[in-house]
Amino acid sequence: MGGAGAVNVPTGSLLALGAILFCIGLYGALTKRNLIIVLVSIELMLNAANINLVTFSRLGAVPNLNGQVFSLFTMTVAAAEVAVGLALTLAAFRLRKTTEVREMDVEKH
Repeated sequence: MGGAGAVNVPTGSLLALGAILFCIGLYGALTKRNLIIVLVSIELMLNAANINLVTFSRLGAVPNLNGQVFSLFTMTVAAAEVAVGLALTLAAFRLRKTTEVREMDVEKH
């Protein structure tokens, strides 16, 4: 499947990388207070899923491009999520003067 200069990385290593990135992103999304860090952590989790999609598309008797196509759609959704997330973060910052997640509660003010 690879052309000249292609590097064959073992499947287990790629899956381990995806799992580690997903766990780091999950930890950041659940424990951090800054809204921007939470958004970056969610992006990290989406990238880990993309690594797994591309890895699984290489497996099988006939490797295909389905994983790459799904990964491309995921990147498109992630780009839209970043745009909407940053717009909401800016709007919340203008209103509350902070990006701390715990201080974003609407009921407090």
